[in-house]
Amino acid sequence: MSTVEIAPELLMSAEPYTEDHGVYWYNSDGLNVRELAKSMNAIGARFITITAYELPKNEGFRLEYHWDAAGRLLGFTFDLNGNEIESIYDLCEAVDWIEREVREGFGIVFTGRPYEPLLLRENDTAGVNMREVPVKVEVAQ
Repeated sequence: MSTVEIAPELLMSAEPYTEDHGVYWYNSDGLNVRELAKSMNAIGARFITITAYELPKNEGFRLEYHWDAAGRLLGFTFDLNGNEIESIYDLCEAVDWIEREVREGFGIVFTGRPYEPLLLRENDTAGVNMREVPVKVEVAQ
């Protein structure tokens, strides 16, 4: 059996992945991000990154966790109603910088982990990508 076929069993689901443009997406409804990390570690998958974006109409945020398992890109989505999700830093140190960047950019809090000063804007506050940028209008004379 391939890693892609084994992973759903480890995640305690009979649902298969759906392949879209080379990514095997898993329906992660009801899946806990920490259980996902433990399962990915168990099959020897390598963490790649987290993609974060705001959902329309103030519906919250979506985080996409990307893993490589034996050369296959696996994707797992987590929709957040608020701005918190459990950290997997203690299970996978490779998430350190991206959890910190997502926190800085979107104000999403990864619970259960220590935070250092912001990476890119040390004296700023988290959520820089969510702020409205004032538009400077110049009037031609």
